[in-house]
Amino acid sequence: MEAIWHSMCDSVPDVRADWVPALIRGTAALAHRAFADHGLDDLLAFIDRPAPTPQDRAALTLDTALAHELRFQPSRAEALQREALAACRLFRVAGGFTPRSDHPLRLLALVARGNLMVNTPLDFITAHLDVQLDLLFVLPGEGLPSSVPEHDVAFFAVSESDPATLDRLRPLFRRWPRPALNNPAAVARLSRDTVASGLAGRPGLCNPPARRIPRDPVAGRQVLLDGPALIRPVGSHAGQSLRKLENPADLAGYLRCVAGDAFFLTQFVDYRGTDGLFRKYRLICIDRAPFLCHMAVSEHWMVHYLNAGMETSADRRAEEARAMAEFDTGFAVRHAAALEALNDWIGLDYFQLDCAEAPDGRLLVFEADVAAIVHLMDPPDLFPYKPAQMRRVFNAFDRMLRRRAGRA
Repeated sequence: MEAIWHSMCDSVPDVRADWVPALIRGTAALAHRAFADHGLDDLLAFIDRPAPTPQDRAALTLDTALAHELRFQPSRAEALQREALAACRLFRVAGGFTPRSDHPLRLLALVARGNLMVNTPLDFITAHLDVQLDLLFVLPGEGLPSSVPEHDVAFFAVSESDPATLDRLRPLFRRWPRPALNNPAAVARLSRDTVASGLAGRPGLCNPPARRIPRDPVAGRQVLLDGPALIRPVGSHAGQSLRKLENPADLAGYLRCVAGDAFFLTQFVDYRGTDGLFRKYRLICIDRAPFLCHMAVSEHWMVHYLNAGMETSADRRAEEARAMAEFDTGFAVRHAAALEALNDWIGLDYFQLDCAEAPDGRLLVFEADVAAIVHLMDPPDLFPYKPAQMRRVFNAFDRMLRRRAGRA
């Protein structure tokens, strides 16, 4: 009911050239330090600054919330974020790693309250571009502000994990006074079960059905497919509570150990290569063009870049470097039909795809999302091939913004 009420009552804000939001350090600047093993005290010292106005104090509190989340204190982070947003909902991310010109492209991102998986983390990209990024928080139970800062492009950055806010944003996307990217109606279709059903039978894609089941061992056993299956709580990401069930009897034991009201159950596809290793690719699609952000190689079927041993294996890094160098003439060509079908169905200007190559040569889709971090935080001495590749990604994003803004 709340989403319906807001869709009827939210007015499109006016645009004001004289509005200058309070500055925050932002997620990317803090995450780079956290990734380099800086502790909470170091992060708090980095963001410490005078805060003479209520808006400045809200900005400092929001940065403090980010610092606590990055140092694994989610409850404290949530409380601080709510405190900050009660005072102010509009912030400007301080300049990044690229010097600003006198006329940067102005990007306004509409975001939701929540943890780092709720919104597209745009400042990891814009920090490397001549782009001024403003964040407008859309809060439940509160209308939009009557005006927002002038901007060239708006990016609707709320992810699939907040369906109520996405519903509220749908009519605003159609009526926004500046060019807008990432239609919330398309983002809302990125749940695992909807993606699986929507992509079923499309050319070149291997996409096992994902079935949503309640917390009921009997109901779960009724939908378990032949062979091993993967189970995870609805709304989880990054392998959180993801397990492989070898047979239906394993389901009851899993439910005893894992919290959650609903779960996704998916047939397991053994995608290991002829050498017995698993390879997972993270692609970014920008204006329909695919780019490889990383490829992780692991002995385990549940592949995550940070635990795949990439830092300790020169052979795996060399393989990833080759995959990046040959992507446009290799992977992208092999899976051109599948990537075309994905773009057609997903219909977003920007999204991430976690995938692999199935034994039969098709593209095996794990997840499509808009909230993954696209970054350049890996140490360049170990990953000297990554800066050039990630600059290609950042520049493609920049071209998309400028084309939509009429500044190409």
